[in-house]
Amino acid sequence: MAARWAAGASEGMERSGGAGGSRLLCPGSLCCFLAGSAWVCGLLGWARPERWLASGSLFPLSCIHTSTSLQKFGKWEKKNRIVYPPQLPGEPRRPAEIYHCRREIKYSKDKMWYLAKLIKGMSIDQALAQLEFNDKKGAKVIKEVLLEAQEMAVKNHNVEFKSNLHIAESMTGRGRYVKRIRYHGKGMFGIMKIVRCHYFVKLVEGPPPPPEPPRTGFDQAKEYVQHLRSRTLVNTL
Repeated sequence: MAARWAAGASEGMERSGGAGGSRLLCPGSLCCFLAGSAWVCGLLGWARPERWLASGSLFPLSCIHTSTSLQKFGKWEKKNRIVYPPQLPGEPRRPAEIYHCRREIKYSKDKMWYLAKLIKGMSIDQALAQLEFNDKKGAKVIKEVLLEAQEMAVKNHNVEFKSNLHIAESMTGRGRYVKRIRYHGKGMFGIMKIVRCHYFVKLVEGPPPPPEPPRTGFDQAKEYVQHLRSRTLVNTL
């Protein structure tokens, strides 16, 4: 860069002219100009971050985060990072657990709730078959989430057979609600809500457990009486 500036200065010195005739730069000013440009080039070269960061042992380049955004994990996804202690000899193998979710789905949580409760307790293949023949918008979203969780189970959780999974938990949550104005005639307006929801699923390795027997009214009454007898009355003998 200093050589380029020197060539430009010499060219300007040859072409410089005015009303009083041709003018030449003095050698002293040219030397000062070249020395200043060399000093600036050296300062810029020293100030490059890849030079002093790579050479320093305190801040190596590999330890500096340079991406635009960090991947955010919620409480549900962090359950995949739980590390259990080693099992004892003869203890039955602990089944794998896969937590997965999708957030900010542009769909009502109340409509998604029916589909979430439909597949709870089913095997993964049965749930995918039920969602395949459901024409609702949420069914397509839940199917995509189940396929992603199934792939995670084989890839990250050492599940041998991807069909050996069942849905232990399936639930929805309220997402971000945004209010907007809906314009009517004659200067009137209304408030409309743009709703979003979350969907959470937990897959467990192994066949699904047997369904619970239906509870009769007599069983519910007996449970209620037992609850009344076991309660504690405050400020009494």
